[in-house]
Amino acid sequence: MALTAQQIADLMPDTSQLESDEPEMESSLHYLQLALLVAGLDWLWRDREDYFIGANLTIYYSQQQLKNREFRGPDFFVAKNTVKRPRRSWVVWQEDGKYPDIIIELLSDSTAKVDRKEKKILYQNRFRTPEYFWFSPEDLELAGFRLSGEEYQPILINESGLLWSDVLGLNLGIHNNQLRYFSPEGELIPTPEEAALQAQTLAETERQRAETERQRAKRLAEQLRALGINPD
Repeated sequence: MALTAQQIADLMPDTSQLESDEPEMESSLHYLQLALLVAGLDWLWRDREDYFIGANLTIYYSQQQLKNREFRGPDFFVAKNTVKRPRRSWVVWQEDGKYPDIIIELLSDSTAKVDRKEKKILYQNRFRTPEYFWFSPEDLELAGFRLSGEEYQPILINESGLLWSDVLGLNLGIHNNQLRYFSPEGELIPTPEEAALQAQTLAETERQRAETERQRAKRLAEQLRALGINPD
């Protein structure tokens, strides 16, 4: 007799006790890259409340996994159509059976082999995650895969050197040796800091333009007065 979803959930451990159990990132390059991916998307989607970003967070997906302590936590993942709230880990059976919609692994010497093989198979066969990317902050290797039928198929790089993500509705590409988001038109998506700087620069440009116009109007008024014409 098949178990219901509630019966399966009842067999699982108390999820309030399931903390993330992921190792530290390999280097400062990996930390900076991870922070950039999180901050960039959070800023871009700042008006949305229907997604969750996991950063170096364990995904619990089966009771057997817990028994075997086979913990799996992508460096970066996004789950859409869910509630945006803090989580200690991503517990699939507490998320209505939902797995990540997109996963990005940051390759390192100690993880690259697993990321390219074992994790790719897991995300393809068990998670059925629609899109999987990996990127190396050290040698800048970038690859993407999209689930087509039963298997991942490579995502082709476009003429601008970008990989399209259906899940995010964005391109992924390398800028200044970092993995960044790009618009569908190929324009770089700014980070919060870059956006603030752009706004500041735009405001300063506008101030200078207004001052130039004010000085021009002042000189014109002076010229008219010199000709005996009241500019007012």
